[in-house]
Amino acid sequence: MADLSTRKCLLNLISLVGVLMITAVPQNARAQDCGCSAGLCCSQYGYCGTDDAYCGTGCREGPCYAGQASPSTSNAPVADIVTPEFFNGIISQADSGCAGKNFYSRASFLDALNSYNQFGRIGSADDSKREIAAAFAHFTHETGHFCYIEEIDGPSKDYCDETNTQYPCNPSKGYYGRGPIQLSWNYNYGPAGQNNGFDGLNAPETVANDPVVSFKTALWYWMRFVRPVVSQGFGATIRAINGALECDGGNPNTVQARVGYYTQYCNQLGVAPGDNLYC
Repeated sequence: MADLSTRKCLLNLISLVGVLMITAVPQNARAQDCGCSAGLCCSQYGYCGTDDAYCGTGCREGPCYAGQASPSTSNAPVADIVTPEFFNGIISQADSGCAGKNFYSRASFLDALNSYNQFGRIGSADDSKREIAAAFAHFTHETGHFCYIEEIDGPSKDYCDETNTQYPCNPSKGYYGRGPIQLSWNYNYGPAGQNNGFDGLNAPETVANDPVVSFKTALWYWMRFVRPVVSQGFGATIRAINGALECDGGNPNTVQARVGYYTQYCNQLGVAPGDNLYC
């Protein structure tokens, strides 16, 4: 039997090993809010990894099932739903002088979709169509039928949350609305950039200069903040995007406009819009 001194050393060694095991948890398992390295999936809870818990149901971005739908998702090809006729039917309603007419395209959307292959593949085929109809309803409303790339009067508005030290503002940059979902605020540009390969804090204008990145940021926001509530009805998606300004009687006209686009697109796609349309 070991003497007392030896046993104390062994106990100390075991304790040290325990501490090292706790502190040596891989960063990709501890990181929150994703911003994952290449090859890692961002889970529905904001962690990076590679197994089913990360790349399966709720996967936000990355190689979600290496491009394959998870068992609980629809296999409906998004490109077969967002046809040239569907996309062009929206953008054709924008004035010929709109900046977005020569910026947004179905091809750019489908290119961005490669990074978010779980979008539009949820539940049944009808569920997938409803998600796509919902997203494009918001894209339509936010951009005026893909007319606007940037928020009107955006440069005059302050979208810097100085209390957010994780994503500090660059004082010479503006974090106003850009892209199909009008990405705003430094705390959105920062992680959106990390997840999509650009410097969101120091080069937020990339969202208005690169149409693929522009759609990627919209899909990033959708998968992170909107996808989790899609099953609750279209009204929940309005709340997830602009609820503080529009819901609960805040701006019933804009809510009605979004609902109008959604029901129109559901009709075009041959699917019932479902319940809970308003917020």
